[in-house]
Amino acid sequence: MKHMNSEVKEERTSNKKRIDLFLVPLVLIAAFLNLFKIWTDEYANAYYTAAVKSMLQSFHNFFYASFDPGGYVTIDKPPVVFWIQTISAKIFGFHGWSVILPQALAGMGSVLLLYVLVKRTFGVWAGRFAALAMALTPIVPAVSRTNNIDSMLVFTLLVATWMLFRAVRTAKFGWVLAAFAMIGVAFNMKMLQAYMVLPAFYVFYVVATKITWKKKISFLTTATVLMLAVSVSWAVVVDSTSADKRPYMGSSQTNSVLELAFGYNGINRLTGNTSVTGSSHKQPAQTQQQTASSETKQNSNSSADSSQSSNQRKSSSSQKMQAPGGGNQNGMFNTGNPGPFRLFQKGLSDQISWLLPFVIFSIVGLFAGVKFKGPYTTKQKESLFWLAWLLPVAVFFSIAGFFHQYYLIMLAPPIAAFAGAGAVALWSMYKQHNGWKSWLLPGGILTTAALQVYIMSPYVSSIGVAPIAGVGALGVILALVLAVHKQRENSLTNYLGAAAMVVLLAMPAYWAMTPIIYGGNSMLPSAGPDSSSGMGGPPSTATNSKQSGFNGMQPPGSSSGNSSLNNQMQPPSGSSNGGQMPGGSSNNGQMQPPSGSSNSGEMQMPGGSSNNSQMPNSSSSKSSSSKRKSGGMNAEVNKKLLNYLTKNNTGEKYLFATTDSTSAAPYIIKTGEPVMAMGGFSGSDPILTVSKLKAMIKKGEVKYFYLSGMGKGGQSDVITWIKENSKEIPSSKWQSTSSSSQQGPSGNGTLYEITLK
Repeated sequence: MKHMNSEVKEERTSNKKRIDLFLVPLVLIAAFLNLFKIWTDEYANAYYTAAVKSMLQSFHNFFYASFDPGGYVTIDKPPVVFWIQTISAKIFGFHGWSVILPQALAGMGSVLLLYVLVKRTFGVWAGRFAALAMALTPIVPAVSRTNNIDSMLVFTLLVATWMLFRAVRTAKFGWVLAAFAMIGVAFNMKMLQAYMVLPAFYVFYVVATKITWKKKISFLTTATVLMLAVSVSWAVVVDSTSADKRPYMGSSQTNSVLELAFGYNGINRLTGNTSVTGSSHKQPAQTQQQTASSETKQNSNSSADSSQSSNQRKSSSSQKMQAPGGGNQNGMFNTGNPGPFRLFQKGLSDQISWLLPFVIFSIVGLFAGVKFKGPYTTKQKESLFWLAWLLPVAVFFSIAGFFHQYYLIMLAPPIAAFAGAGAVALWSMYKQHNGWKSWLLPGGILTTAALQVYIMSPYVSSIGVAPIAGVGALGVILALVLAVHKQRENSLTNYLGAAAMVVLLAMPAYWAMTPIIYGGNSMLPSAGPDSSSGMGGPPSTATNSKQSGFNGMQPPGSSSGNSSLNNQMQPPSGSSNGGQMPGGSSNNGQMQPPSGSSNSGEMQMPGGSSNNSQMPNSSSSKSSSSKRKSGGMNAEVNKKLLNYLTKNNTGEKYLFATTDSTSAAPYIIKTGEPVMAMGGFSGSDPILTVSKLKAMIKKGEVKYFYLSGMGKGGQSDVITWIKENSKEIPSSKWQSTSSSSQQGPSGNGTLYEITLK
């Protein structure tokens, strides 16, 4: 206890010292990467932004995280992050940047927390380098600049880590409870993904605490029970509430939060079976190649000029979306093929793996000479914690059947921690001529530079040969010179070591800035010269904000002529629907247009976006825009349609109904009016039956229906009934005619009216 008390006194004394001046540039770097130009993203991920708009309107919508103001269906995630976004929007007003701000601040907070966590044990320079590595890990700012959940999730888990470390230092059980309760809070952000860190928490507490085994088991059991109670608290309340008193739980098949947590957002991510009907999302490679070919044709037809068309054809070739093992080396959603070297494959390596070789060398150095039975130093114990975080998460991403590139932010904290701690440790071993361990520093520099050359090589056409050759040449030269000077005592080696760190961080820094330089994607965020596409293809050639991102979902009521790909991309009624996006799904691993949207032959994104086609406003075409409308659909609604629906509304609760969130979200965002997404995000949730719909119509809750394409599984009967029992509204009354300048796929939807007595 005396030792513990001395550590507490030391901590209090250190807190009184002046702030580390090196934190100032670190904070400025993190602020620039996470905050600069977020105000240009007008609607962010529209699926989630529409939910915030709805949650602002009532506590009922706020508590359940309702997608629509009418409280019909929720989004596909638990509510904590969206509660925070809604509070931000309430304070600062409803804007794209106000819903992004909490995640941007969380990204900055993660940088500072990592500094604090690493500095105390490994030294101030280790903390500085770890914080810098975290800030410059490309996927970190890419995700933090959106209203997706993962940045806030990582920040929350780092807060839990700080609590756990404090629990060990102070030997106070209250901090253990707080740490595990915080993981429970994180569960209510993104469900089972929060539990990825549990091996690290259990291993570290068992190894690091100097109490009896009986107390260890007792404390961990109690903390785990508390964590589970916090985790399922919201789910139990929701599932215990009568279904007619709350929204349907979006993307579940049984209207249950627990099913959503352990199925759709849980085990199915590992198995890759994100089919809402239980079928695998995998399909024959030939079918996938046909789909990709159709995408290529459609994308090339939708370009604004010959230059853009050429780049889109190249992009489509490199973006064939196939399930792992389907023949495309980039894998499904550009996440590579499962295997031990998956994190080094294109599409993942440039998001997270820039420093992985150096981290591996650092792990070897930090654990060199450690005996299994101990005793362990504080450095070794905390190194074990970061290793127990890194390995299980890395294994998951190496074998998982379905995830997106931005999930990789879960690997950023342990990689950055090892980069910082390892840089100091390897440098000390090098300076002390510590036998074979003194070779770890030049070895780590050489292999890391080699990997970075490999990562950059597919982008030679966009970034040029110079940076690739520069990193490779400087990495080799610095590693060799350090090896030659290993036995010499002079100041040159200090400069060489610092130069090596600069070289290894130069290209990650550039990659981290690409969402600012090229524009980002708020639905599937990623970093790189292709960051605006979010799919790992060639860089965007967009010269203005309207050409970047998955913009261009055509609003209901816009029309032009080409819809030939509609039947190719739409699944037959009752088919399974797998390979889902965050907040949504695609069919059998393909990129699929939403049923009920005006997008034909295009891939559906979270929030219902389409790929590589920008639609001007259906009411007025604009050649440029100061705001980046990357929410997955055109930010402008069809004003003629809106005017018609508003004028002819006779007290109905819903402005109109459509099959999924794609057509609904922009109208919710722009007007705040209830719009019913009958089948939830993807249109395949079994929410509505014909009898339920009849009852709603008789009660005067809805009478207008905007439909396009074919119905998805679980909706075909409803759609068939609507078409058979409705009056089609002539397009001249609600369709915009100013569509001659539109690009990309056309809208071929139909507006129906039903009134039952």
